[in-house]
Amino acid sequence: MPAVFLNDRALIRVCGADAESFLHNLITTDIISLSASEARPGALLTPQGKILFDFMIWRDGTDFVIETDAGQREALVKRLTMYKLRAAVTLEVVEEPGVTVSWDEDTAEGVADNRFAKAGVVLLRRGGNHGAADAALYDALRAAHGVAISGADFALQDAFPHDVLLDLNGGLSFRKGCYVGQEVVSRMQHRGTARRRVVSVSADADLPATGTEITATGKPVGTLGTVAGRNGLAIVRIDRVGEAIANGTPLLAGETTVSLTLPPWSGLTFPASTDEASA
Repeated sequence: MPAVFLNDRALIRVCGADAESFLHNLITTDIISLSASEARPGALLTPQGKILFDFMIWRDGTDFVIETDAGQREALVKRLTMYKLRAAVTLEVVEEPGVTVSWDEDTAEGVADNRFAKAGVVLLRRGGNHGAADAALYDALRAAHGVAISGADFALQDAFPHDVLLDLNGGLSFRKGCYVGQEVVSRMQHRGTARRRVVSVSADADLPATGTEITATGKPVGTLGTVAGRNGLAIVRIDRVGEAIANGTPLLAGETTVSLTLPPWSGLTFPASTDEASA
């Protein structure tokens, strides 16, 4: 019954009469449909459609709570403040340190993380320190279910929302109006041009370090992210991986032979050839 305290996470409270519309018109997440019991992933994008900040967001009464990497929080508050202009919105830094995540625990409190719900796992998030289990357990759970985070799995301003499955896990809306970067991600969606995707990585030995290149016949197909012993995450070109699998070409992380699988909940499959890539 693990409850893990993540001391590298931090919270921002967004309140005021215009908080909902302010966020809905700015970030990738559909805020209007966000229920009181769930936490959804989201991002603030660059005008070119790449992830500038990634986070989780949930309601707290009439307010909203944004959970982000502690190292991002100050810059995220500054960026949100820049967009606020005359909107009736207040941004408050929550002093309570960190976030606790709990799963397989009947008495746990918090809001359900929509990314894990897609995989059939009830994982709850709440502010503060309420857990003592090893944080490696949470990394292993993320690796098993294809849940990527910036820093460990991708660099900010280097990934599109599709790369990290925001289009499939509730973090990217195609039904609401314009937001920063919306035109680019909508074009990717409608043209089916997304080629980089998160995969789970497994091996018969411990995986090499985060950042190790994954190759097929010496050519790069992606980069290893989170590592949890013999399992991990990577963002890869699924067209190149599909071609390697179809040809029986080994996939290597450094010198270690690895197997790559797309998260079953995503509904994605590896294309059989580069001509068939349509993720």
